[in-house]
Amino acid sequence: MNFIHDATFYIMYFASIVGVFVIVERSIYFSFTLRQSRKLEKVLKQRIRQFDDIPETVRSKNCLPLALLKEFFEGVGEVSSHNELEDLSQAIYISMRGLLVKRLWILEAIVAGAPLLGLLGTIFGIIDTFKALAESGVSDPSLVSKSIGSALYATALGIGIAVVGLTFNHRLQDRLELINDHLKILLLRAGLDIKEQK
Repeated sequence: MNFIHDATFYIMYFASIVGVFVIVERSIYFSFTLRQSRKLEKVLKQRIRQFDDIPETVRSKNCLPLALLKEFFEGVGEVSSHNELEDLSQAIYISMRGLLVKRLWILEAIVAGAPLLGLLGTIFGIIDTFKALAESGVSDPSLVSKSIGSALYATALGIGIAVVGLTFNHRLQDRLELINDHLKILLLRAGLDIKEQK
């Protein structure tokens, strides 16, 4: 029982390290993507009719918004109506959105699983405490309190990990929605230029 109790701590420590990695990586990626989206929006205020019309300084950085526009301009030659243009925009947007939500499921799993792991660790810690009490017959209340207190630490750790993960998950979800809005704006602006051209 003591081994399982300790194992839950190691799993939670590992989950918190993975969670921090996901938070940092997605935050950096979202910031970069949002910055590039805003730059491309400014460029698309001019008349851009093909991908090569985008200035080289903006095209030099490989990013999701640029890949979205490249795929859009490559697919425009195959559309013949406004409905097909809208379908193309939606298909590209949906395919690119998967790159944004990548790894966020890990953070959501940690948020959901950490309190349960903490509770599991607490249960096994209390079982181990009562088992030791039954075997040794210790009647000192301070030893019992200390053992149960250390067992409850697992629950506290699990809830702490979940609260921190939940806070950052909500922040990342807000950034994700903001980026999605900017990607839609990019497609709409590129689509307007193409509609005017046709």
